Amino acid sequence: MAVFQYLTKNIDGNRKEGEIRAGSVDLAIQKLTQNGQAVITLKETDTTFDFLGPFLDEINLSIERLKNRVPLASIVFFTRQLATMFSAGLTLERAIQGLGAEEKHRKFKKVLNEVSSNIRKGLNLSESLARHPGVFNTLFVAMTKAGEVSGNLNEILDQLASYLENLDDTRRKVKSAMTYPVFMVIFLGCMLMAMFVWIIPKFSDVYSQLGASLPTATRKMMDLSGWVVDNLGLMLFNSMLVIFVIFLISKTQRGGFVIDTIKLKLPVFGTLIDQSILNKFCKTFGILIGAGVPVLEAMALLKRVVGNKVYEKAVADASNYIRDGYNISSALRRTEIFPSILLQLASTGEETGEIDDLLDRAADYYHKQVDALVERMTTLIEPLLILLVGGVIALMVVLTYLPVFHLGAALQSGL
Repeated sequence: MAVFQYLTKNIDGNRKEGEIRAGSVDLAIQKLTQNGQAVITLKETDTTFDFLGPFLDEINLSIERLKNRVPLASIVFFTRQLATMFSAGLTLERAIQGLGAEEKHRKFKKVLNEVSSNIRKGLNLSESLARHPGVFNTLFVAMTKAGEVSGNLNEILDQLASYLENLDDTRRKVKSAMTYPVFMVIFLGCMLMAMFVWIIPKFSDVYSQLGASLPTATRKMMDLSGWVVDNLGLMLFNSMLVIFVIFLISKTQRGGFVIDTIKLKLPVFGTLIDQSILNKFCKTFGILIGAGVPVLEAMALLKRVVGNKVYEKAVADASNYIRDGYNISSALRRTEIFPSILLQLASTGEETGEIDDLLDRAADYYHKQVDALVERMTTLIEPLLILLVGGVIALMVVLTYLPVFHLGAALQSGL
């Protein structure tokens, strides 16, 4: 069956677009019109390997970001300095050329020199930045373009710098909350691997020479150690293969949606991720609306910057509701993803005409929530992880030395 992209309108004038499967154009029209809808456009799409396009785009963007990895702090400093120099009367070319000459980061220095060169050739700033998607994301380019069109580029750049500082602060706090648990888990894994590969086999050799009858728990641990030593290379290869496969799956639409859903449902960490996404969503949406970007264009940009497939789908659904005639707060409410506090502030902002200001307040609220969660996690999780690591290591040591407690019986049985 073929796949058709359609745009329809109902009797109330509300438009709807999407895809439908049918054996022919006539059958597709029949399906669409049976509910009283009028077909505006209908186009057949080629679905052969249609998943490869977005998948390869995601892979290429990841490679580009890896090749041109630039610290966010460097981008923040560049944006703030560019706003100051441009408002002081310097041309964009001279300002970026001067910043490029002073930049210490080698890759970012090369990017700034190329941007300056492209501006000299006649391109505007947004077009020059768009040639480096691994460094300047879609939002950065779109905001720059909005500043160029409105004529207040220096103000937009200043807002961008403040936004990136907020984003960098939130990201740093989330990373700090996750770094310690991840480090402790990796440390525990390395300790267990060292026990299984080097320490336990030495005890196993000693006990086998004595011919002692080992306790059941110790014997099973010795058997597990032998299996780990025999299959260590295979385990490492399978671990790297699993990580690579998960990475590839995360770049597909459906696979990424499942993985991001699991992330949001993780105990404690899921709430932290959710609050940081809401902070980014509110801050970005407020800046875009305040800059005069149309709502539907702002929603399209938000879909690219939230960084989570669950919220990407929610933003896309909300965008369709807005296109059908719903206001912003109602559209967000119908997705059943966004919390009531955000919906109330958005609704109040629409009534008062200050939605950008209230979205910025919502972003501050979620930023404080992230701070509180990080403090709570460091207070509770750190001692629990220390107890976990200590308990596992203590158990391994006890099981290893358990036969020593019956050394007399072991020596007697070996005579």
